[in-house]
Order: sequence, then structure tokens, then C-alpha cells
Amino acid sequence: MLRLIKIVFNACLIVLAFIGFNAIGGEKYTEQIKTAVVNFIEEHRSNTVGKLGDFSNMDKEFQIDNAVNLLGYKAVLAEHKSSGQKMIIVDSGKKPLLTNEDIKSSELDVKLKKLSEKIKYQGVTVKDLSVTERGEISIYGQTVPYAKFKAHVTKLPISDVGGIVAGVKTSDGNEKLALSFSDNKKYSQLITKEFFKSVKETEQK
Repeated sequence: MLRLIKIVFNACLIVLAFIGFNAIGGEKYTEQIKTAVVNFIEEHRSNTVGKLGDFSNMDKEFQIDNAVNLLGYKAVLAEHKSSGQKMIIVDSGKKPLLTNEDIKSSELDVKLKKLSEKIKYQGVTVKDLSVTERGEISIYGQTVPYAKFKAHVTKLPISDVGGIVAGVKTSDGNEKLALSFSDNKKYSQLITKEFFKSVKETEQK
């Protein structure tokens, strides 16, 4: 995403230099270019969201916050507007970050800790991670196992988080990792279930 934005802005600067910014009323052209850049970024974002699922049945209580390429993986971040609880779907392609077997494994604590080390980002670290509960949840029309966890994180607005993690393979053969989390004292499983049951697979053309 950042690379795409840099490319677009560099192209805009070249265009401005070529047409003579100061000589032709730069303000007008700046607004036109700003609009083009915003439209380009929004289109790219929509394409990423569309590849990860059909969110058209999502309740109005939820909103898509962002769609990014994170560490080589496509991801969609959603939020429950009134509570701030976050939901994330990550497409890890043919190489799963966590499988259903991992979720059901007695060694899931260890696997989650290794995963948190792998995706450590901008100094954010995860500590004291533990699995507290297991169950099943509906995602992409499938019933899959989930594990509920709690952990301590650094360099985020909240330090003690709680949530769930689940893995699902979609019909394209790709593995998706689903997470939902919030402040440990405010986490709601009802919100999690409501969001993920609305997510459907994107129809393959």
C-alpha cells in the first residue's frame, strides 16, 4: 500500500513540474490530482476487500476500517463502531499461519507465541499469552474451531487484550486467519459471532 501511494505521488509531482505549476493556477490542478489519488487508493482498497470476502450482509453496527497488504499477506480490518472491538481477516494463501488442526492442538499456546514473534511489528510485542477457552464459530458459511485467548501487549492503546483466533480454508484453496479482540474486560463474543457469520465467500468468476 505505501509503495503504491509513493508511486502515485511521484507521478503527480512529475505532472505538476511538466505543466508548470505556478504558471497555470496550481490550486485547481492540486485539487484534481488529490481527487485522483484518493479515488485510486479507495479503488485499490475496495479490490483488496473484495478478494477477502463478501461483506455486503455486514450489519451497520460494523465498518471496514482498512484493507492492507501486511508482511506479504492481504488483510481486512473491521471495527464494531460502538465498542471499538476489532475483527481481522488475513489471507495467508496456500501457506497457513494457523490451521484448524493448530487451533485444536494442545500446543496452541506455543504456536500462538511463535506466530506473535513472527508478525511483531513496529515494536509491538505480545507477552503472557494464554488460551482460556475453545469452541466453534461460523465463518464463510463454515463451522470452524476457535480458541479464546488473553495476552498483554506493548505500545498499543490497550495493554491487556482478549479475543479469539480461528482458521478457515475457503473454496479457492487459500487459508484465512480470523481474529477478534478488544480490551480484555470489554471483549464480546456476541459481537464476534455477529460479524463473522455475515462474512461470505466472494463468488469466483
